[in-house]
Amino acid sequence: MQLSNKKVAGLLSAATCSLLGAPAQAEEGDWDIDSALLFYSESDDRVEAFEPVISGKRDLGDDESVTLKLVIDSLTGASANGAVPSTQVQTFIRPSGDGVYRVEPNETPLDDTFKDTRVSFSMNWEKPIDRNNRRNLGFNISTEYDFTSLSGNAMWQRDTNQKNTTWSYGVNVEFDDIDPVGGAPEPLTNMLAQDKNDTDTRTVVDFLFGVTQVIDRSSLFQVNLSLSEADGYMTDPYKFVSEVDNVTGEPINQLFESRPDSRSRQSIYGKYKKILTNKDIFTASYRFMTDDWGIDSNTFDFSYRWTLDNGYYFQPRLRWYEQSEADFYYYFLRDGELPSDASADYRLGEMEATTVGFKFGRNIDEQTAWSLRLELYEQEGDSSPSEAFGQLAQQDLYPTVEATIVQFNYSFRW
Repeated sequence: MQLSNKKVAGLLSAATCSLLGAPAQAEEGDWDIDSALLFYSESDDRVEAFEPVISGKRDLGDDESVTLKLVIDSLTGASANGAVPSTQVQTFIRPSGDGVYRVEPNETPLDDTFKDTRVSFSMNWEKPIDRNNRRNLGFNISTEYDFTSLSGNAMWQRDTNQKNTTWSYGVNVEFDDIDPVGGAPEPLTNMLAQDKNDTDTRTVVDFLFGVTQVIDRSSLFQVNLSLSEADGYMTDPYKFVSEVDNVTGEPINQLFESRPDSRSRQSIYGKYKKILTNKDIFTASYRFMTDDWGIDSNTFDFSYRWTLDNGYYFQPRLRWYEQSEADFYYYFLRDGELPSDASADYRLGEMEATTVGFKFGRNIDEQTAWSLRLELYEQEGDSSPSEAFGQLAQQDLYPTVEATIVQFNYSFRW
């Protein structure tokens, strides 16, 4: 349920295909099939995800095509609920209100009933308007047991400068219906409160402006500017923020978190890609994002693809991400402290994250390819903030998250 403009930004990838050694143009009526299996696993028996994906692009003739994509996400494991550790056993009510779960002393409170299954289907239709203009229209529907999303997107691309420059303009409109298990709680009310709403809604509008410039026969540079406006229910209904005793630091209440009912984000993204004389490919990108929640982030991403014999390649990757905390992020609330919004969700806190790994694959011919990706992810924050006191000073208030990512891709023409 993260807000993003991936649906629009993803349409820009076509502007770089010619430099990536993409498969040859399919014959009219052929399908180019891309399939993938992804496995994500966090350490300490936390979240695990299994995601099969299949997409097919069919050539309709005259550079017109349609793309269909199906994604199935299955998530299980234990997820941090936002509450602080305690020297005492803690008891939490399950989101459904039916039953409880307990957390041992000095342990990060985790909801071990976390599970979710998401099914997403999308379709995009690309059609040239004339020699220098083309448009791409699409829609996406996604459903989970507590969430349904429907979106539509449009992209216009124009080639200038003898097709060495491509200008892109895109918009995505998303309508979300949120139906939390047990209902949507009133913000900053006690965990025991029964005052809940049945459902809520959210609307997200993303705008994207991009330009891709061919520098020479073997390199290009791409810049995207993105704007996102979201309104509606932004709170995570399953997260708590602890209210603690002003002397001991022991939690005395668990309050449902509260986030603003709107969010404005702006980002700029730049990517440089270079094919070397030995057909190796170097790629570097940077993204800066800022929003009115007080979060600023920087993302650096580097990869180098070594071209080996018989169509094989080896591609190491390094990604580094850092962000500041949201204005309403709190590790905990003192007794009597009640701001208008508060969340202890670590995803809104100050943090750094590093991803290192590699992809190994083979382009068997112009129609068939496979690859295997293996990456290690680590996310860290301030586990002993200066505001911690009492028993909180001895607790790990921002545990490190480590995860392993494995993905297998297979592409062919049918």
